[in-house]
Amino acid sequence: MGSKNKPKPPVIVTRDSPNVLRSHVLEVSSGADVVESLSNYARRRGRGVSVLSGSGTVANVVLRQPAGSVLTLHGRFEIVSMTGTVLPPPAPPGSDGLSVYLSGAQGQVVGGVVVAPLVASSHVVLVAASFANAMFERLPLPLNQHDDDDQVLQEAPRGVMGTEQVADGRNYPFSASLQGEVFGWGGTGTTSSTSTAPPKTHPF
Repeated sequence: MGSKNKPKPPVIVTRDSPNVLRSHVLEVSSGADVVESLSNYARRRGRGVSVLSGSGTVANVVLRQPAGSVLTLHGRFEIVSMTGTVLPPPAPPGSDGLSVYLSGAQGQVVGGVVVAPLVASSHVVLVAASFANAMFERLPLPLNQHDDDDQVLQEAPRGVMGTEQVADGRNYPFSASLQGEVFGWGGTGTTSSTSTAPPKTHPF
């Protein structure tokens, strides 16, 4: 018929973008520390992990309340919700942490910022998203701040403390003196170079 009717070859993506978000279902075994497990996972995979939700039971919880007081809870508690972010080192102080709401045996609900350890008393299942790059910025933005995100992404690598460019997927340290900079922990491939074993998966 003609060249217009010829099927086009499929587009095959062989490498992830460093800015892509990946979805995860993470299972923490009974008796393990949830916070430590997430920290080790983030460090070994070279990716930041944002927890979207959680389910399961935990025991002997220590929470920091909004007023700054520390509350220690003894016994088993059901996770109502869990959110927060865990970053691999190095990370700016106060940039990560987990918040949790728990239900006790009498139906009371208490919440706060998790103070490690947070020990799972049954299998705890977390739904999370992970990322390899993060941009550190201070707000409010100055009046001369670029509004074009693409331009900021292209300009940022030139000022990252004399290290390699962000596009190569290498690791970069955070710096409190830098603003509008892109920092990355993992590689740009389908698996991080820091991985030592494939993650545990379950069929759905």
